[in-house]
Amino acid sequence: MEKLTNKEEEIMHALWQLEKGFVKEVVAALPEGNHYNTVSTIIRNLEEKGYVTHTAFGKTHQYYPIITLESYRKEFMQTATQKYFDSSYKEVVSFFAKEEKISAAELREILAIIENK
Repeated sequence: MEKLTNKEEEIMHALWQLEKGFVKEVVAALPEGNHYNTVSTIIRNLEEKGYVTHTAFGKTHQYYPIITLESYRKEFMQTATQKYFDSSYKEVVSFFAKEEKISAAELREILAIIENK
C-alpha cells in the first residue's frame, strides 16, 4: 500500500465518511479552502494509487474507496510501530500511557479484550 500525503488522507477520510461521492460532495465534506480542481486532481491520484475507483455518469464520475479505513489503519499502525517503536506494541501503549493519552481504565479494557480473545 503506497503512503498517502496528508491531503490525500484528508480526502480519503471524507470518502470513507461519504462512502461514495462526486468531487463537489467531497469538497463540501472537507474544511473550507479546498478548491474543486485540486480535490479532483488528488482524487485521480488516489485512483492511480489504487485507493479509489469510480462509476462514470456521462462526463462526471462518482468516486468511492476500494481500500477500507480498517485496512488503511492496520497498515498505518504496523508501519508506525515498526518505524518509531522498534516493532513493539508494548512500547506504543507505554508511549500513550507516559503521554497521559490513555487512562488506567482504558488499559484495563484493553487487557480484558486481550484476555477474552
